[in-house]
Amino acid sequence: MKRSIIVLFLVCMTLLPPPSMANRTGPVTGLPLPRFVSLSSNEVNVRTGPGTRYPIQWVYLRRGWPVEVIEEYELWLQIRDIDGDTGWVHRNLLSGRRTLVITGEVRPVHEDPDETSPVVLLAEPGVLGKLEECNGRWCEIEIAGLKGWLLASHFYGVYENEKIR
Repeated sequence: MKRSIIVLFLVCMTLLPPPSMANRTGPVTGLPLPRFVSLSSNEVNVRTGPGTRYPIQWVYLRRGWPVEVIEEYELWLQIRDIDGDTGWVHRNLLSGRRTLVITGEVRPVHEDPDETSPVVLLAEPGVLGKLEECNGRWCEIEIAGLKGWLLASHFYGVYENEKIR
């Protein structure tokens, strides 16, 4: 009987829609969840749980790489990366600085937020850049010292229709 109740509970839980992440704030920082941040160190250990007693799953070796903070627990933040992998990182290893990674194919970066404006550079997939501002569709970015505008759908590091000033 107990096993049947547990199985029924689990089935019901999988059928329910997930709780909305919109308008959530972190219980520790009070900042929005989820939110984009970047790695502040060239070596960041990602752990299976929120603490040093948990094993390291993998290590990031790229300062500035964008990740999403999806949960908080004391000094630890659970992150999700561009591949959808999740793990826990000490908050001192993350920065609020917004960055981006070019996705898909080679992307034209324009002088103005308009597809007919001159192209200032072509950005290849995997290239890391800085996010300056977004109007919901276009974002001003900086790659290798060059600034321009790129469609928000052409990179990882911003939410759909997000506005940044």
